[in-house]
Amino acid sequence: MKIGIVQHRCKPDVASNIARIEAGIIEAAQQGAQLVVLQELHNSLYFCQTEDTSRFDLAEPIPGPSTERFGRLAKDLGVVIVTSLFERRAPGLYHNTAVVIESDGTIAGKYRKMHIPDDPAYYEKFYFTPGDLGFHPIKTSVGILGVQVCWDQWYPEGARLMALQGAQVLIYPTAIGYESSDTLEEQQRQREAWMTVQRGHAVANGLPVIAVNRTGHEPDPSGQTNGIQFWGSSFVAGPQGEILYQAPIDEEAVVVLDVDLLRSENVRRWWPFLRDRRIEEFGGLTQRFMD
Repeated sequence: MKIGIVQHRCKPDVASNIARIEAGIIEAAQQGAQLVVLQELHNSLYFCQTEDTSRFDLAEPIPGPSTERFGRLAKDLGVVIVTSLFERRAPGLYHNTAVVIESDGTIAGKYRKMHIPDDPAYYEKFYFTPGDLGFHPIKTSVGILGVQVCWDQWYPEGARLMALQGAQVLIYPTAIGYESSDTLEEQQRQREAWMTVQRGHAVANGLPVIAVNRTGHEPDPSGQTNGIQFWGSSFVAGPQGEILYQAPIDEEAVVVLDVDLLRSENVRRWWPFLRDRRIEEFGGLTQRFMD
Protein backbone atom coordinates (compact mmCIF):
# COMPACT_ATOMS: atom_id res chain seq x y z
CA MET A 1 0.00 0.00 0.00
CA LYS A 2 1.28 3.46 -0.87
CA ILE A 3 0.48 5.63 2.14
CA GLY A 4 0.53 9.42 2.14
CA ILE A 5 0.64 11.56 5.28
CA VAL A 6 -0.02 15.30 5.52
CA GLN A 7 1.53 17.04 8.54
CA HIS A 8 0.85 20.78 8.63
CA ARG A 9 0.43 23.91 10.72
CA CYS A 10 -3.12 25.08 11.33
CA LYS A 11 -4.11 28.74 11.08
CA PRO A 12 -7.14 30.67 12.34
CA ASP A 13 -8.81 30.73 8.92
CA VAL A 14 -10.67 27.46 8.29
CA ALA A 15 -10.99 28.00 4.53
CA SER A 16 -7.24 28.51 4.25
CA ASN A 17 -6.55 25.34 6.24
CA ILE A 18 -8.85 23.26 4.05
CA ALA A 19 -7.30 24.64 0.87
CA ARG A 20 -3.82 23.75 2.12
CA ILE A 21 -5.00 20.28 3.16
CA GLU A 22 -6.42 19.71 -0.30
CA ALA A 23 -3.12 20.78 -1.83
CA GLY A 24 -1.34 18.25 0.40
CA ILE A 25 -3.72 15.47 -0.61
CA ILE A 26 -3.23 16.31 -4.29
CA GLU A 27 0.55 16.31 -3.84
CA ALA A 28 0.43 12.92 -2.13
CA ALA A 29 -1.83 11.50 -4.86
CA GLN A 30 0.56 12.77 -7.53
CA GLN A 31 3.31 10.83 -5.75
CA GLY A 32 1.22 7.68 -6.06
CA ALA A 33 -0.55 7.55 -2.69
CA GLN A 34 -3.51 5.16 -2.48
CA LEU A 35 -4.34 6.18 1.09
CA VAL A 36 -3.88 9.67 2.56
CA VAL A 37 -4.06 10.20 6.33
CA LEU A 38 -4.70 13.64 7.84
CA GLN A 39 -4.05 14.93 11.37
CA GLU A 40 -6.61 15.33 14.16
CA LEU A 41 -9.16 18.19 13.83
CA HIS A 42 -7.27 19.44 10.79
CA ASN A 43 -9.76 22.08 9.64
CA SER A 44 -9.13 24.56 12.45
CA LEU A 45 -6.85 25.57 15.26
CA TYR A 46 -6.90 23.19 18.22
CA PHE A 47 -9.80 24.92 19.99
CA CYS A 48 -9.73 22.71 23.11
CA GLN A 49 -7.10 24.89 24.83
CA THR A 50 -10.02 26.78 26.40
CA GLU A 51 -13.64 26.07 27.33
CA ASP A 52 -15.59 28.37 25.02
CA THR A 53 -19.15 27.61 23.93
CA SER A 54 -18.70 29.64 20.73
CA ARG A 55 -16.23 26.99 19.53
CA PHE A 56 -19.11 24.57 19.05
CA ASP A 57 -19.88 26.60 15.93
CA LEU A 58 -16.93 24.83 14.30
CA ALA A 59 -18.78 21.50 14.41
CA GLU A 60 -20.63 20.05 11.44
CA PRO A 61 -22.83 17.07 10.67
CA ILE A 62 -21.56 13.87 9.08
CA PRO A 63 -22.33 13.64 6.19
CA GLY A 64 -21.78 17.36 5.82
CA PRO A 65 -19.70 20.03 4.11
CA SER A 66 -16.28 18.51 4.83
CA THR A 67 -17.20 14.96 3.89
CA GLU A 68 -18.74 16.24 0.67
CA ARG A 69 -15.71 18.32 -0.21
CA PHE A 70 -13.14 15.66 0.64
CA GLY A 71 -15.38 13.08 -0.98
CA ARG A 72 -15.25 14.94 -4.30
CA LEU A 73 -11.48 15.16 -4.01
CA ALA A 74 -11.13 11.46 -3.16
CA LYS A 75 -13.20 10.56 -6.22
CA ASP A 76 -11.30 12.91 -8.52
CA LEU A 77 -7.94 11.55 -7.35
CA GLY A 78 -8.97 7.92 -6.81
CA VAL A 79 -7.59 7.83 -3.25
CA VAL A 80 -8.91 6.80 0.16
CA ILE A 81 -8.74 9.64 2.71
CA VAL A 82 -8.78 9.43 6.53
CA THR A 83 -10.16 12.72 7.88
CA SER A 84 -10.70 13.97 11.44
CA LEU A 85 -13.73 16.17 12.09
CA PHE A 86 -15.64 17.91 14.89
CA GLU A 87 -19.00 16.16 14.54
CA ARG A 88 -22.30 17.79 15.43
CA ARG A 89 -24.46 14.74 15.99
CA ALA A 90 -27.46 16.53 17.52
CA PRO A 91 -28.11 19.75 19.45
CA GLY A 92 -25.78 19.64 22.43
CA LEU A 93 -24.17 16.34 21.35
CA TYR A 94 -20.74 16.44 19.72
CA HIS A 95 -17.98 13.96 18.94
CA ASN A 96 -14.36 13.93 17.83
CA THR A 97 -14.83 11.74 14.77
CA ALA A 98 -12.56 10.20 12.16
CA VAL A 99 -14.22 9.60 8.81
CA VAL A 100 -12.80 7.29 6.15
CA ILE A 101 -13.73 8.35 2.65
CA GLU A 102 -13.60 5.74 -0.10
CA SER A 103 -11.93 6.39 -3.45
CA ASP A 104 -15.35 6.74 -5.08
CA GLY A 105 -16.19 9.64 -2.77
CA THR A 106 -18.54 7.75 -0.45
CA ILE A 107 -18.14 7.37 3.32
CA ALA A 108 -16.62 3.95 4.04
CA GLY A 109 -17.08 4.32 7.78
CA LYS A 110 -16.38 6.44 10.83
CA TYR A 111 -14.90 6.13 14.28
CA ARG A 112 -15.78 8.31 17.27
CA LYS A 113 -12.91 8.96 19.66
CA MET A 114 -13.38 6.76 22.70
CA HIS A 115 -10.87 8.11 25.23
CA ILE A 116 -11.36 11.82 25.93
CA PRO A 117 -8.61 13.73 27.81
CA ASP A 118 -9.17 16.59 30.23
CA ASP A 119 -5.85 18.21 31.04
CA PRO A 120 -4.53 21.79 31.06
CA ALA A 121 -4.74 23.05 27.45
CA TYR A 122 -6.55 19.85 26.40
CA TYR A 123 -10.09 20.41 27.69
CA GLU A 124 -11.70 17.90 25.38
CA LYS A 125 -14.32 16.62 27.81
CA PHE A 126 -15.99 20.04 27.54
CA TYR A 127 -16.52 19.50 23.82
CA PHE A 128 -16.69 15.79 23.06
CA THR A 129 -18.97 12.97 24.16
CA PRO A 130 -17.04 9.66 24.31
CA GLY A 131 -17.52 7.51 21.23
CA ASP A 132 -20.24 4.88 21.09
CA LEU A 133 -19.29 3.02 17.92
CA GLY A 134 -16.79 0.71 19.57
CA PHE A 135 -13.45 -0.41 18.15
CA HIS A 136 -14.22 -1.75 14.69
CA PRO A 137 -11.97 -1.57 11.62
CA ILE A 138 -13.25 -0.03 8.40
CA LYS A 139 -13.10 -1.93 5.12
CA THR A 140 -11.89 0.02 2.10
CA SER A 141 -10.69 -0.69 -1.43
CA VAL A 142 -7.06 -0.45 -0.27
CA GLY A 143 -7.34 -2.53 2.90
CA ILE A 144 -8.95 -2.86 6.32
CA LEU A 145 -8.13 0.19 8.44
CA GLY A 146 -8.05 0.20 12.23
CA VAL A 147 -8.66 3.90 12.83
CA GLN A 148 -8.58 5.54 16.26
CA VAL A 149 -7.89 9.13 17.36
CA CYS A 150 -5.03 10.68 19.39
CA TRP A 151 -5.59 9.90 23.11
CA ASP A 152 -6.74 6.42 22.07
CA GLN A 153 -3.15 5.72 21.06
CA TRP A 154 -2.05 5.29 24.68
CA TYR A 155 -4.39 2.32 25.22
CA PRO A 156 -3.32 -1.13 23.96
CA GLU A 157 -6.83 -2.56 24.26
CA GLY A 158 -8.21 -0.60 21.30
CA ALA A 159 -5.33 -1.62 19.07
CA ARG A 160 -5.79 -5.26 20.03
CA LEU A 161 -9.53 -5.21 19.36
CA MET A 162 -8.90 -3.71 15.92
CA ALA A 163 -6.31 -6.39 15.18
CA LEU A 164 -8.59 -9.22 16.33
CA GLN A 165 -11.20 -8.05 13.81
CA GLY A 166 -8.84 -8.14 10.86
CA ALA A 167 -7.35 -4.65 10.71
CA GLN A 168 -4.35 -4.58 8.38
CA VAL A 169 -2.98 -1.27 9.62
CA LEU A 170 -3.50 0.89 12.72
CA ILE A 171 -4.07 4.61 12.08
CA TYR A 172 -4.05 7.51 14.57
CA PRO A 173 -4.83 11.12 13.55
CA THR A 174 -3.25 13.17 16.34
CA ALA A 175 -2.90 16.63 17.92
CA ILE A 176 -0.31 16.50 20.68
CA GLY A 177 2.48 18.80 21.75
CA TYR A 178 4.62 20.29 24.47
CA GLU A 179 3.42 22.23 27.50
CA SER A 180 5.75 25.21 27.70
CA SER A 181 6.50 24.92 31.43
CA ASP A 182 7.97 21.41 31.08
CA THR A 183 11.74 21.07 30.92
CA LEU A 184 13.37 20.11 27.64
CA GLU A 185 14.19 16.71 29.15
CA GLU A 186 10.55 16.13 30.13
CA GLN A 187 9.34 17.22 26.70
CA GLN A 188 11.69 14.73 25.07
CA ARG A 189 10.54 11.94 27.39
CA GLN A 190 6.91 12.63 26.49
CA ARG A 191 7.49 12.60 22.74
CA GLU A 192 9.54 9.42 22.92
CA ALA A 193 6.90 7.76 25.12
CA TRP A 194 4.26 8.69 22.53
CA MET A 195 6.25 7.00 19.79
CA THR A 196 7.24 4.02 21.92
CA VAL A 197 3.72 3.08 23.01
CA GLN A 198 2.49 3.08 19.42
CA ARG A 199 5.48 1.10 18.21
CA GLY A 200 4.50 -1.34 20.95
CA HIS A 201 1.04 -1.65 19.38
CA ALA A 202 2.75 -2.50 16.10
CA VAL A 203 4.89 -5.20 17.73
CA ALA A 204 2.14 -6.70 19.90
CA ASN A 205 -0.25 -7.00 16.98
CA GLY A 206 2.14 -7.54 14.07
CA LEU A 207 0.70 -4.56 12.19
CA PRO A 208 1.99 -1.30 10.69
CA VAL A 209 1.10 1.88 12.58
CA ILE A 210 0.50 5.32 11.03
CA ALA A 211 0.40 8.34 13.35
CA VAL A 212 -0.12 11.79 11.80
CA ASN A 213 0.37 14.75 14.14
CA ARG A 214 0.12 18.50 13.60
CA THR A 215 3.10 20.81 13.91
CA GLY A 216 3.66 24.46 14.77
CA HIS A 217 2.78 26.72 17.72
CA GLU A 218 -0.83 27.59 18.53
CA PRO A 219 -1.44 30.31 21.15
CA ASP A 220 -3.82 29.95 24.08
CA PRO A 221 -6.71 32.37 23.40
CA SER A 222 -7.22 32.87 27.15
CA GLY A 223 -3.61 33.84 27.76
CA GLN A 224 -3.45 31.54 30.79
CA THR A 225 -0.71 29.42 29.20
CA ASN A 226 1.90 29.99 26.52
CA GLY A 227 -0.06 27.81 24.10
CA ILE A 228 0.90 24.46 22.64
CA GLN A 229 3.98 23.71 20.56
CA PHE A 230 2.81 20.69 18.59
CA TRP A 231 5.67 18.28 18.15
CA GLY A 232 5.01 16.96 14.65
CA SER A 233 7.06 13.76 14.36
CA SER A 234 4.36 11.98 12.34
CA PHE A 235 5.62 8.49 11.68
CA VAL A 236 5.00 5.12 10.12
CA ALA A 237 6.20 1.97 11.89
CA GLY A 238 6.35 -1.53 10.51
CA PRO A 239 4.94 -4.67 12.19
CA GLN A 240 8.07 -5.13 14.30
CA GLY A 241 7.97 -1.53 15.47
CA GLU A 242 10.67 -0.48 13.01
CA ILE A 243 10.48 3.17 11.98
CA LEU A 244 9.83 3.39 8.24
CA TYR A 245 9.49 7.17 8.26
CA GLN A 246 9.48 10.01 10.79
CA ALA A 247 8.56 13.61 9.94
CA PRO A 248 10.39 16.63 11.37
CA ILE A 249 9.32 18.12 14.69
CA ASP A 250 8.69 21.67 13.49
CA GLU A 251 8.19 21.48 9.73
CA GLU A 252 5.27 20.67 7.48
CA ALA A 253 5.54 17.47 5.47
CA VAL A 254 3.77 15.63 2.68
CA VAL A 255 5.29 12.18 2.29
CA VAL A 256 4.36 8.98 0.46
CA LEU A 257 5.90 5.62 1.25
CA ASP A 258 5.33 1.95 0.51
CA VAL A 259 4.14 -0.30 3.31
CA ASP A 260 4.17 -4.04 2.64
CA LEU A 261 0.99 -5.39 4.23
CA LEU A 262 2.03 -8.97 3.45
CA ARG A 263 4.97 -8.60 5.84
CA SER A 264 2.53 -8.74 8.75
CA GLU A 265 1.73 -12.36 7.92
CA ASN A 266 5.39 -13.36 8.12
CA VAL A 267 5.96 -11.43 11.33
CA ARG A 268 2.97 -13.15 12.93
CA ARG A 269 4.43 -16.52 11.94
CA TRP A 270 7.75 -15.65 13.61
CA TRP A 271 6.13 -14.07 16.65
CA PRO A 272 2.73 -15.80 17.13
CA PHE A 273 1.49 -13.54 19.91
CA LEU A 274 -2.14 -13.98 18.89
CA ARG A 275 -1.76 -17.75 19.09
CA ASP A 276 -0.28 -17.72 22.58
CA ARG A 277 -2.68 -15.30 24.25
CA ARG A 278 -4.22 -16.78 27.43
CA ILE A 279 -7.64 -15.30 26.75
CA GLU A 280 -9.30 -17.38 29.47
CA GLU A 281 -7.25 -15.47 32.07
CA PHE A 282 -7.96 -11.94 30.82
CA GLY A 283 -11.32 -11.33 32.49
CA GLY A 284 -9.80 -8.79 34.86
CA LEU A 285 -9.21 -6.41 31.97
CA THR A 286 -12.87 -5.44 32.09
CA GLN A 287 -12.49 -4.12 35.66
CA ARG A 288 -11.50 -0.53 36.51
CA PHE A 289 -8.98 -1.76 39.08
CA MET A 290 -8.30 -5.03 40.89
CA ASP A 291 -7.95 -4.56 44.65
